[in-house]
Amino acid sequence: MTDYRIKHPVENQAAAPKVQRLNARLENERKYGQILPRVAPKSWVLRWLLSWNPFGNPSQWDDMVIGVLDPPSRSVWIYDEEQQMTLWRKGFFGKGNLSRSEPTWLKREINRLQVEKRGGKELTAEEITAKRREIRKQFKQERANAIAAAEAEAELSFAANPESNPTITTVIPSAQTAGLQKKLQETIGAHESSLLPELTEDEIPRNMEHLQLSLQEALFLAWVVGCLDLRSASGGPITLQAFWAQCFEVSSPFLPKRIDNPFLVHYVAYHHFRSLGWVVKSGIKFCVDFLLYKRGPVFHHAEFAVMIVPVYEDEADCASSPNPLPNSGPISWQWFTTVNRANAQVMKTLVLAHVIIPPSRDIEPSLYDSPEILSKFKVKEVLIRRFVASRMRD
Repeated sequence: MTDYRIKHPVENQAAAPKVQRLNARLENERKYGQILPRVAPKSWVLRWLLSWNPFGNPSQWDDMVIGVLDPPSRSVWIYDEEQQMTLWRKGFFGKGNLSRSEPTWLKREINRLQVEKRGGKELTAEEITAKRREIRKQFKQERANAIAAAEAEAELSFAANPESNPTITTVIPSAQTAGLQKKLQETIGAHESSLLPELTEDEIPRNMEHLQLSLQEALFLAWVVGCLDLRSASGGPITLQAFWAQCFEVSSPFLPKRIDNPFLVHYVAYHHFRSLGWVVKSGIKFCVDFLLYKRGPVFHHAEFAVMIVPVYEDEADCASSPNPLPNSGPISWQWFTTVNRANAQVMKTLVLAHVIIPPSRDIEPSLYDSPEILSKFKVKEVLIRRFVASRMRD
């Protein structure tokens, strides 16, 4: 595979950080540039036709991914490490059950063992975060002291000569001039000063991590992309129709299939945004249902936070629902403002995704047995922005 990273020496040392950032972006493009897995078509005719164009090169097709349904956790587990990387790097599907996002437990564990073998100590992610906060706290204190000193200096200068502009020599530091990132790297970079020793084959631990897919992600991969081979815990195959039925069952156990099944309503919104090209991830951290990324978490932060608002066309369906859906009733302004402000503080725009639930009387019973029922739903988005008079005057 071609390596596009810049390898020539940088004469201007000031430009070195820019070159490093460019190389990092190129590396991310190489690893995560493909938006979805490519699966070879089952028809030999289509495979032959695709072989005549560069996108149909068989070496670029991905193998089927085997996923095991775990009903108690309402998720599908991927155990093979290579298949985990296929789904994460080509669409950012799922998350590692022992990691924050990308399954990196084995890599972190090997690094930890290498550091211990060398006789050093590796900082954990939590310790790095604590160091970063300590550095920022110190910077804020220094900045507050500098501002107070500048104000006192201005008052003395004005008192000495009221007719001229006050002279201030105190320098107020900023985040750029303080070099916060450099200080952090110096703090955590001590353990990287020497090469880490290699581990023997017996010392390398067994990978204990699996990739965990939500039911919505698993259905999208199995039905739309066609790259997920579903299995039961015993290893038996699960057909798409059987998986569809189990999604209904684990979402609302002991209840008949309804048009307002929570899994169905959430999948409608997930499918809607995924089909429009967005990378959709869980938004529980920010009190919403989904987060929308333009390309993925490694490229940019999520720009939009999606909150699903079910809307019944027939109020009788809402009244007869055994488990009312969240946000299907009146929403208090206090709660709504809290969610909006929480997302505005992290530079995310709140989107209300109104999922229009069709009347159950218009749905044939056979439609509940297949994804064809999705065509009966509609999704309308309403974008909410917090108004700040001092910032939005222009």
